Amino acid sequence: MSSGPDHALLEAVAERAMAELGDATRLGLGTGRAAEAFIQRLARDPRKTGVVGVPTSERSAELARSLGLTLTSLADVPSLDIAFDGADEVDPSCALTKGLGGAMLRERVVAAEALRFVVLVTAEKIVDRLGARAPLPVEVAPFALATATRRLERLSPRVERRLTRGGENFVTDNQNAVLDLYAGDGGWADPRALDRAVRSIAGVVDTGFFFGMASLVIIADHGGVRVLTPPAL
Repeated sequence: MSSGPDHALLEAVAERAMAELGDATRLGLGTGRAAEAFIQRLARDPRKTGVVGVPTSERSAELARSLGLTLTSLADVPSLDIAFDGADEVDPSCALTKGLGGAMLRERVVAAEALRFVVLVTAEKIVDRLGARAPLPVEVAPFALATATRRLERLSPRVERRLTRGGENFVTDNQNAVLDLYAGDGGWADPRALDRAVRSIAGVVDTGFFFGMASLVIIADHGGVRVLTPPAL
């Protein structure tokens, strides 16, 4: 895997995201490099004193606290004005693959509670078909790991238990395991059908597919920053 996107591109997409903040006061704070770049940019803005954030991971919460941002929880706010998060893949319809950071369940909950969901990516994340660049992460309850693995192997040519860099079993903030499903060449033929099949397996908690959730996608490359919006329904 690559070392990740250029830092200057992450800063560019975070800067453009600030234009979407407006007078919002209740924010969802995502997980991953682009989301962290936004958190860092928000912390430098005078408006930070008037906002509260709901983080989607312990990692994002730790970063936000270290930068002096005020955090809250969905138990304490009725809804969120806007959520900012990254993605591992974005297709032309603004469907997403998320979860390489292992936070897809909390990311989905936060995005669902936000009036607007703004996705921040660099250009290499744009794909013609989901699965072309990244695996589909599937969060699984530990008790069901063996059975879920066997059933998922019928749906994907390659299923891998996610490990940490140190070779230990990866555990989400929800204390679950993650299985990564890899597509064949060109990506998944029918991501929505795959999502339904995966979710039907007992013990599956969530998947990394996000359909119909993004309000807009901000994309940075060396030619500048552009915005992709989902097609009208």
